[in-house]
Parts: sequence; structure tokens; C-alpha cells
Amino acid sequence: METAVTRQGTANRTETGSADSSFERGLRVLSSIADNGSIRAGSIAEELGLPLSTVYRYLRTLREYELVEEHGGFYVTGWRLSEISRHDVSRTRLLELGYAFMQEISAATGETSTLTVRVGTNAVCLRQVESPNEERVAFRLDQLLPLYAGVAQRVLLAHAPQSVIDHVLAERVRTLTERTLPASTLAGELVRIRQEGWGVSRGEYIANALAVSVPVFATGNEVVCSLTVAGPQQRCGPNWIAEARRVVVSAADRFSRLLQTGGEFQTGAPPA
Repeated sequence: METAVTRQGTANRTETGSADSSFERGLRVLSSIADNGSIRAGSIAEELGLPLSTVYRYLRTLREYELVEEHGGFYVTGWRLSEISRHDVSRTRLLELGYAFMQEISAATGETSTLTVRVGTNAVCLRQVESPNEERVAFRLDQLLPLYAGVAQRVLLAHAPQSVIDHVLAERVRTLTERTLPASTLAGELVRIRQEGWGVSRGEYIANALAVSVPVFATGNEVVCSLTVAGPQQRCGPNWIAEARRVVVSAADRFSRLLQTGGEFQTGAPPA
């Protein structure tokens, strides 16, 4: 009987050790994704020294629990790990709160409005309210976007942790259109956005598009998303830019206060 008990205890320790080892590997996979912002499965396998089949097995489980998401072959942390603000505003809640402001922006400007969040060293457009015009700017939702091209993303980069800014500035900036900003001017643009509180881009990510973007703040001066309005350049001249800036700044300010106080919506026509 003593021998049987001893064997059972040994078996339990072996199973526990195996479970701990498997759990640790899963955490390492998840940590790799969190540390890199976005990464391919092959790169995870190489970084951790694991077989690719093993990595895919862990990724499948992590996706089932919505701890990671896959976008075009790249893996990013899922919504369950996203601390959108220190008040734990989930992405779903962020979209619920922001939609009325997006509708307001599109109605006032006649163009497409978007809500974009940072995901590691990239950005994702989570929702848009499209312009009613036949010729309009539209975005692919849930697609990984570079932080350096397009003002909706650059506003997020300007308010990202310094480690993220350093990483993006150190990478090779891909020329997506003839108007994509070179790396030599990007750092200065980030400073300007922080100083002025808004930004504008012209054809940097989508050719012939013009966009105006403003950050949205939660508690602790944390930027949780950007509100942006975008339209064809030929329709968006200096007067439109000035009006769009006023509309989006007003909406972003009220959205920020809503997130910071947990109060009711304060939507409606922006003040003159």
C-alpha cells in the first residue's frame, strides 16, 4: 500500500510538472506577442526556440480564449488583455461610447469618421461611419496599420510610450505613397502633434485622401484612441480643414470627459 501511494504521488508530481511546463510555454508565447506588439508565428517559434507546430497549438488555444487575435498573418494581444484605460474600458465599450461622436463628426463634415486604437507598434481602425458621398474615403476595419503613416495612427504614436516611439523611429519607414513622411521629419511631427493637440495628413497612407485627427484621453492623461475625419483632398480645402478641426476637437474633448468621469453622453452640435 505504501508503494502504491508513493507511485501515485510521483505520478501527480510528474503530471503537475508537465502541466506547469506547458503553462509556462503558453505564457512565453503570449509574452512574446505582447512584447513585440505584432509578430508572425514563425518569428515566435524562432524567438522562443519552439517547434512551429507547438507555437500554432498555443496560438489556437489563446485565440479561443480571445487572448490573442490574428490579422493578416500577424498576431497581436486580444481584447481581453487590452487595458484601454485605467478604468478598464474594453474595446467594445469604447466603440459603444464613441459611436455617437463619430456620427456627429460625419454629419457635421460630410466625410468619413473613424475610431482607431494602438496595438503594440501598430494601429487598428475599429470602426468607421462612412460619408454618404459616392466618392469617399473608407478603411478596412481590424487591419494592422503602420503608426508612422496617416494622421489617425500618428496621433497615437505621438502619445505612445517612449519605447514604442523609439522602436518605430528606428525601423525602416516604408514609402506607402509619394506623400508618406520620411523618417527624418517624423520625430518633429510627433512633437508638433503633442504641442498643438491635433494633426493633419495628406495622402500619406491612402493616396489623395486628407484627414484630421485628435487624440482621446482617459484618466492619467492616457490616450486610448484617436477620432479622425477623412475625405478626398479635392473636397477638403482650407475652410473644410478648419471646420473639421473644430468639430473633431470638440467631439474628442467631450469623449475624453466621458471616459474620465464615467458620466452620460454630452453629444450634440459642437459649440461655435
